[in-house]
Amino acid sequence: MSTPFVARSALVDRANEWLQPARFKDYCPNGLQVEGRGEVRSLVSGVTASLALILAAIESGADTILVHHGLFWRGQDGTLTGWMRERVAKLIENNINLLAYHLPLDAHEKYGNNAQLAVQLGLQTISTFGDQNLGHLGVNSDASSQDGFTTKDLALRVSKALGKEPVVINPNPACVLRRVAWCTGGAQSWFEDAIKAGADAFITGEISEPQAHLAKESGVAFLACGHHATERGGVRALGISLAQEFQIEHQFIDIDNPA
Repeated sequence: MSTPFVARSALVDRANEWLQPARFKDYCPNGLQVEGRGEVRSLVSGVTASLALILAAIESGADTILVHHGLFWRGQDGTLTGWMRERVAKLIENNINLLAYHLPLDAHEKYGNNAQLAVQLGLQTISTFGDQNLGHLGVNSDASSQDGFTTKDLALRVSKALGKEPVVINPNPACVLRRVAWCTGGAQSWFEDAIKAGADAFITGEISEPQAHLAKESGVAFLACGHHATERGGVRALGISLAQEFQIEHQFIDIDNPA
């Protein structure tokens, strides 16, 4: 019995149809970044197109890799040397397709990193804010903790859902959180926008030096939950849905990253 497959072009077209990358001003190419086999039978999804992920995909027998962080970014010099050569060479040698979706995957209302993080943390979006409406503002949707929902409660949810202890700047431990803002990945510079949007706490992946001071001075809690950890959900959800759509194999491979 033959293994089900889909034409690469059909897979890419469906992902583009769902994510609408042309709507976004991004600093990387979205969609097919490296061309491999014309028929897709086995899809691997992962956060970043690292050499470790590529080697793991090769080991699994995959012919297509789907990631959030691809290979090519604005500001690179365009040369295929060093680590870039190693990654691209492995893809080409093994005839593997590489698909990458950055901001379109952050923003998608179902498959997006922000949407998936909300599900994981028991939050419900009520509005969006910031550049290209990537930031989310929401409320607690967990009926079991409607009363007395604090930063400590939120940090515990993060630990359970993401398997990572967040860095927490909690200037007002007794504060009951009415509204929580979040934007996955490296969105620490959006903290001021979250405060203006009316958040009592802000969740993102990373923290820089200024945010610790701003949290204490504004009274708004800041939770840095890991760039990698906050962005596992979207690409996994997209990979599962594409595999179900075309009845092909799918595996999410999590390459550990403490950042």
